[in-house]
Amino acid sequence: MRTEEATISGLKPASWAYAEEFVTEDEVLANARARAQEVGVAPIGPGGGAALRFLAAITEARAVVEIGTGTGVSGVWLLRGMRPDGVLTTVDTEGEHQRLAKEAFTEAGIPSQRVRLIPGRALEVLPRLTDGHYDLVFADGDKEEYPAYLDEALRLVKPGGIVAFDNALWHDRVADPAQRDGETVAIRELVRTVAEHDRLVPVLLPVGDGLLVAKKVWTPET
Repeated sequence: MRTEEATISGLKPASWAYAEEFVTEDEVLANARARAQEVGVAPIGPGGGAALRFLAAITEARAVVEIGTGTGVSGVWLLRGMRPDGVLTTVDTEGEHQRLAKEAFTEAGIPSQRVRLIPGRALEVLPRLTDGHYDLVFADGDKEEYPAYLDEALRLVKPGGIVAFDNALWHDRVADPAQRDGETVAIRELVRTVAEHDRLVPVLLPVGDGLLVAKKVWTPET
């Protein structure tokens, strides 16, 4: 049927761009993106950022972990959705990136006590964080470490909490089985694991470069 064909074919570029820019970014985010370009960081797109803010808002997030601070684009989006007393714990290997992110948070008027910047490798930092304390964990770090990030995220989030991963489509490579590089294989493994996990309610959102989101369900044990 023609209707089915239209659905399968997906959005036209103009419609995708319209949806991606549905929530506009202000000067604070524009400045953070400019800094990202200067240091070679690829932050989450506007559509993905708006989705993060939405997730933080609907969960009334008070405690969030971010893997990959970058220059603060995703952090600003998250903080703007979190509760006014919410604290973002953000991890990055690059101290210079975190310094630039701090500039973005200051420009956004975010009190310093609402952001905990931790330098270091995520898989060394995350084990030191408190089990079951966080409402949301967002990952945009080393793609080959994504499956390991999921293990840590499931330990960190509360039942009912959210885990989210940027670049889940990885420049159209994940959907192409011929692509077998390490990053693509790791993301593909993550997507499959999340889809099959019995304690997660997943969705793969086609915003930006793909945003994989899942809710950790309640069980009788929790």
